[in-house]
Amino acid sequence: MIPGILERAAGGERISPEEGLLLLERADLFSLAAAAHRRRMALHPGPLVTFVVDRNVNYTNGCIVGCVFCAFYRSLRSRETYVLSREEVLAKVEELVVQGGTQLLLQGGHHPEIPWDYYLDLLSAIRRRFPSVDIHAFSPPEIQFFSRTFGLPLRRVLEELREAGLSSLPGGGAEILVDSVRRRVSPKKASADEWEEVMRVAAEVGLRATATMMFGHLESLRDRVEHLERVRRIQEDTGVFRAFIPWSFQPKNTRLSHLPSAGGCDYLRTVALSRLYLDNVPHLQASWVTQGPKVGQLALLSGCDDFGGTLLEENVVREAGAEFRLDREEMLRLIRRAGFIPAQRDTAYRIIRIFGEEIPTAGSRAGRTEI
Repeated sequence: MIPGILERAAGGERISPEEGLLLLERADLFSLAAAAHRRRMALHPGPLVTFVVDRNVNYTNGCIVGCVFCAFYRSLRSRETYVLSREEVLAKVEELVVQGGTQLLLQGGHHPEIPWDYYLDLLSAIRRRFPSVDIHAFSPPEIQFFSRTFGLPLRRVLEELREAGLSSLPGGGAEILVDSVRRRVSPKKASADEWEEVMRVAAEVGLRATATMMFGHLESLRDRVEHLERVRRIQEDTGVFRAFIPWSFQPKNTRLSHLPSAGGCDYLRTVALSRLYLDNVPHLQASWVTQGPKVGQLALLSGCDDFGGTLLEENVVREAGAEFRLDREEMLRLIRRAGFIPAQRDTAYRIIRIFGEEIPTAGSRAGRTEI
C-alpha cells in the first residue's frame, strides 16, 4: 500500500489525508524522501536551488498574547520591551541593501499602544527610500490584531498596507492550524479560521503570501496532516501561496522547555510529506535556521527547492536557542556541495543571479549530495 501511495504522489497524483497520515506514520524515511525529491524535480527540473538575501526586523517585542512557545515576547511594562523607531528600521534596511539584499521581513508582537499610522508611515518611508526592496511583512495574526485594535475591516487593513508599500504576507503565526492545538499553545492568538480568512482576503486584494507550519510541540501527526490539508484547500481556492516553510519548534527558554526538540529525521519526514501533499504550492523551503546547515542540505534531497534566506538578522527563533547562522558564501557552498547550482531570487521567486561557475553536466553529481 505505501509503495503505491508514494508512486502516485511522486507522479503528481493527489493523496488523501488518510494516505498522508499513513506515510507520515509508517513510510521509511529514504523512500519518503526519494518520492518527494522526484516530485520536486518534476516541478522544478534542472539543478537550480534558490535563496534570497533578506533581513528579519522585529519592530517590537512587546506583546499581549503570550504564546507558551515564544521566548521572544516581553510584557508591555518590561524594561526589555522596545519599539523600533522609523529611523532605526530604515538604518537596518540600508544595511540590507548595501549587502545586496532584496527582501525585508517585518514582524512584531501584538502591541496595542502602537498607532496605526506607525505601520503605514514605516512602510511608506521604506518604499520611498528603498524601492528595490520587497516588504514581506505582518503575519495573519498581526493583521487580525490590527483589524480589532483599530476597528478596521480586514480588507481595508490589507488595502491600506498594500498602498503604503506592502509587497506580500509571511505565513507566520500559523503554528498548527488546528484549534484544539492552538488553544493549548496560543489561546489569545488568531484562530485557524481567522488565519485562513486573512489569506483569503489578501488574495482578493491582490497580495501573495507564504504559508508556514511550526511542528514538534503539542500536536499529533494527524494534526500536521490537517494543517497541510487546510493549506492545500486555501491554495486550491485562491492560489495565494508562493511557498510553504515547515520548521521545527525550538523549546529552549519557553514554557514548553520540558519538551524535546524535533530531530532531523522527524523534520525530514515532515518536509517530504509536505512536498507530496501540497501538490498545488510551487515552492518548499528548507529550514536550516532550526535544524542546521547539514540537515538543510538533506532537505534539498527531500523535496525542497529553496534554501530560504541569508537572514542578516533573526531574533525570534534565536531567543529559543537556535544559533545557526549562514552568510551568502557559506550558503553558496552548501548548495553546491549538495549537488545543485545556487541562484539568488527575489520574494516573487524571480531569479536575480545564477552562481553557475560549477554547472553540472549530464552524468555529473547534480542532485546528489556531498555533505
